[in-house]
Amino acid sequence: MVVARWVQLVLLPLGVLALYALAHAAGVVLLLFIVAAVVALILNPLVSFAERARLPRTLAVILVYATFFTALPVAGFLLSGPVADQATSFADDVPGLVNQASGSLDDLQGFLDDKGVDVQIKGQTDSALASLQENVLAGSGEIVALTGELLRKFVELSFYVILVVVLSIYMLIYAPRIGELVRGVMPPGDGTPEDDFPTRVQRAVFGYVRGQLLFSAIMGVSAGASLWLFGVIGIFPDGRTYAFAFGLFFGLMELVPYVGPVLGALPPVLLALVQDPLTAVWVALLFLALQQLEGHVVAPNIFGRALRLNPLLVILALLLGGQLYGFVGALVALPIAAVVRETLVYLRRHLVFEPWGTGQPILIGRHGDAVETTAAAAEVQRASDDEHVQAEAPRGS
Repeated sequence: MVVARWVQLVLLPLGVLALYALAHAAGVVLLLFIVAAVVALILNPLVSFAERARLPRTLAVILVYATFFTALPVAGFLLSGPVADQATSFADDVPGLVNQASGSLDDLQGFLDDKGVDVQIKGQTDSALASLQENVLAGSGEIVALTGELLRKFVELSFYVILVVVLSIYMLIYAPRIGELVRGVMPPGDGTPEDDFPTRVQRAVFGYVRGQLLFSAIMGVSAGASLWLFGVIGIFPDGRTYAFAFGLFFGLMELVPYVGPVLGALPPVLLALVQDPLTAVWVALLFLALQQLEGHVVAPNIFGRALRLNPLLVILALLLGGQLYGFVGALVALPIAAVVRETLVYLRRHLVFEPWGTGQPILIGRHGDAVETTAAAAEVQRASDDEHVQAEAPRGS
């Protein structure tokens, strides 16, 4: 497909401006549709798999969603046993941890008094607690107002979640029609799945999900095993006790862009800080090393293969998504980046821009190789058309 000069000059810039204006005006509505589309792309392979059992597509969509919402409580029930045991153990250890922390404060206060340092840690702590109590009593009205605001936000968020689910269900039901519409808009491929635009987009998004789950699993297991090892060798004794819970939490937090690794490291670091500041330093260094391993070894290898994007583009996509739509924007930034990449690769294979100068540009083949000039391509096309006309002509003519 050859893009004429006037289209390059007029329609393409106008199309970009129209998309920008639509995105700016739509706001949350556009974000909801984007999130629903990402969810539909993630679940569509499962729906296609269910259709192989000769189920109607609507029934296959209902089955996939029912399985998904059933699997979440089942997974929570299976994981609740070890986590509940460790939570109970931690609750039993809380009085001892508080006494240990109080003893550490007493030792620190004694050390400061012996050295002549006029700092009253214990007194300031008690004063801070008393001040906190007064502020809580005085600000009870503000707490009520804050509770009402949080309740309103929760209701609004619940509405958005339900809307995303409903939109994704409709997108899954009408996915074949949407695919045909997209194929009609995009330049035609060669008929193979490797050169079919909707199929390429589907594979890109599903590859991202597969890479993200593998990445979270690797980091969670690494954190749990490292904490368990710290507990065995005596650096962080409680690490052996709570290794499973801390590792599971760290792996789940890796699903959150930006702040996820920091949030995942906070519980073990705080627990170590209550016991001994030096232990907290060792635990913090452990998670710092894990984050360096994550950023320089694990993430480039996994996401580099899943998204086939340069790490700088990955960072740019996360920053743009966060700037435009906050946390949710950063969450869906990488799947959208994968879709954009596949779109550009597909268009590069099937579009040729009409030249502006007097030179003859080089046509780019399907695999990125230079095949022939525009004039040569036109000559080959005319020869092919002549042969086709001669083959179609009657024998007696």
